[in-house]
Amino acid sequence: MKKIISTTEAPAAIGPYSQAVRAGSLVFCAGQVPLDPKSGQIVSEDIAEQTRRVLDSVTAILKAEQLTLANVVKTTVFLADFGDFQKMNEVYATYFKENPPARSTVGVSTLPKNARVEIEAIAFDDSSSSSGKTASDTSG
Repeated sequence: MKKIISTTEAPAAIGPYSQAVRAGSLVFCAGQVPLDPKSGQIVSEDIAEQTRRVLDSVTAILKAEQLTLANVVKTTVFLADFGDFQKMNEVYATYFKENPPARSTVGVSTLPKNARVEIEAIAFDDSSSSSGKTASDTSG
């Protein structure tokens, strides 16, 4: 079953896509750029502030499904300037303090609204798991 997720605590979609979609126990958050949810404008030119706004938006979207950043299993970070990596990473680390998700970071030529950073996330809702079993390493 596919469920569309939407919250006013994060910027509205600026195109034909959903803020997030739940498919079973997985939640796929669309890439978030640093837009103020009320004004729809970029919050700042500062990469640290942009990263905080993006991760606050991801947090709000997950909260709409009673999830937190602790449920995130994978993120993809898109940077318009790879020179921003260190500052973005410092802010990112404050949001994922323990057991951070897998992550890819990609340099791109441009982002929507000329943002400097965009982050998408995949979260796992372990409370919806019917088996309750924990995966274990069977590789030998």
